[in-house]
Amino acid sequence: MSEPEPVRYERRGAAALITIDRQHRRNAVDGPTAASLHAAYLRFEADDDARVLVLTGAGGVSFCAGADLKATDTMAGRLMSEEGPMGFTRLTPSKPTIAAISGFCLAGGLEIALWCDLRIATEGSTLGFPERRWGVPLIDGGTQRLPHVVGLGRALDLILTGRMIDAHEALSIGLLNEIVAPAAHLERALELAEGLARFPQSTLLADRRAAIEGLGLTLAQGLALEAQAGPSVFADGQRGAARFAAGEGRGGAGAGA
Repeated sequence: MSEPEPVRYERRGAAALITIDRQHRRNAVDGPTAASLHAAYLRFEADDDARVLVLTGAGGVSFCAGADLKATDTMAGRLMSEEGPMGFTRLTPSKPTIAAISGFCLAGGLEIALWCDLRIATEGSTLGFPERRWGVPLIDGGTQRLPHVVGLGRALDLILTGRMIDAHEALSIGLLNEIVAPAAHLERALELAEGLARFPQSTLLADRRAAIEGLGLTLAQGLALEAQAGPSVFADGQRGAARFAAGEGRGGAGAGA
C-alpha cells in the first residue's frame, strides 16, 4: 500500500481544512511536506469561497511534532525561504485561521499553531519548545508570535527553558483559546469557522487586518491604520445597524461564533 499524501486539502462548508498526515513521525514536517503545506496555503488564499482555514494533524496523537529531525537534510534549502521553513510561517494570511490541536503540539508545530489566529486543543494536549535541549532554533515565527500572544515574560519562560505545558496551563496564559473533550477539536474548529464565515466579511477582515498590522505601531499610528478601513466598510455597517434597528439581535442574540 502506498503512503498517504503528507498534506490533505479539502473543503468543509465555508472552511478549507488542511491536514498534516505523517502519523509515523507524529506529523513532523520534512522538506516535501513543507512544500505541500505551502501549496495548500496558496490554494486557500486563491479560493474566495474558503473564508476560514482550519489546520490540524491526522490521527489525534499529534497536531505536529515540529520539523522532522531525522530528515533535516530535506529542510536545509528552506531555511531562508520567503514562505518559511515549515511551509508558510513567514507569510500572513488574508483570512482567519484556526489550529485544531490534539496531542503533541511541539517545536515547529507550536510555531505553526501560533501562526493561526485561534487555537483549540483537546484535554491532554501538550505544547512547548522541547527542541531547546538539542540546540535547534525557533525560525518559524515562534520568537515573534509567542510574545504577542502571551506576553514577553511567559514567552521567554517557554522559549528559554524548553519546558512543555499541558492544555490547562496553555489556556490560563492565553496560548489556547479553548479546551474541548478528546476528539472534539476538529468539530469545534469547523463550527467556529462556520460562525466566523456568517459574519459580514468586509468588516471582519478589516478589523482583523488592523489588529495584526497594528502590532508594533504607536497608538496614533494604529488608530490611523484602523481609521483607513472606515470609508470602505461604512455601507456594510449601515446595513447591519439597520437590521438591529428593525429588531434583529436584541438581547445579544447571535453574538459569538
